[in-house]
Amino acid sequence: MIDYEKVIHGLIDSLVEKPDSIMIRELPGGTEKDVTILIVAEDDDTARLIGKKGIVANALREAIGIAGKADNSNTRIHLKFESFEEDKKENDAD
Repeated sequence: MIDYEKVIHGLIDSLVEKPDSIMIRELPGGTEKDVTILIVAEDDDTARLIGKKGIVANALREAIGIAGKADNSNTRIHLKFESFEEDKKENDAD
């Protein structure tokens, strides 16, 4: 089984300013062949990971999708991006 967290860190750590603050969590998917990976970063880093018109995010999805098929399990990997800043803003409003 592939350690998707390690693969994703290898792909994104050089793209962000604060790689130590990145949180990656594997969430259950709709089926046993689906895996959703949540990537949470600071607001600026999330913007870098998504890129203009989602170009960086799509490239990351393609790369991790290849990793999902590489272990012969034909796992479909879905990446979801969130920001710490959104949570902080919601808490500040309370």
